[in-house]
Amino acid sequence: MSEITTAPSTPAVSTAPSAAAGRRVRGAVALGVARYALALFLGFSGIAKLIAHESAIESFERMGWGQGAMYAIGGLETAGAIALLIPVLAGVAALAFCGLLAGASIVQLTLLDPPNAVMPALLIVVMVLIARERRGETAALIAWARRGA
Repeated sequence: MSEITTAPSTPAVSTAPSAAAGRRVRGAVALGVARYALALFLGFSGIAKLIAHESAIESFERMGWGQGAMYAIGGLETAGAIALLIPVLAGVAALAFCGLLAGASIVQLTLLDPPNAVMPALLIVVMVLIARERRGETAALIAWARRGA
């Protein structure tokens, strides 16, 4: 039996960006905008607690928590907001915010206003996407820390 040989086919090279590449770029831009917007929002929220704004005091009184908890959460929110703005820390900050926002959602459900529990839950989704996008920087940061920096 004789074999039929064909020349290898060369794939067509397109200079136009693929639709998938365009979606990836748009997604990265959207997550970048979300990261900065969340940093502003959560930063202002943290600062309101740190300066003992009357709305923060009222919320913590409704929960039956002391001002120490208000300052601690305000500090965590402010530090996390700053970390969201630093690319190498953004993934870690997003993961930490997942825990903080889960707590906020539970507090809204159990102690404050149950319909308001939706917002922190939705923000968790965005934080997971940010953490996923920044997983390379997070892995590098963990490797650096394990080396004993």
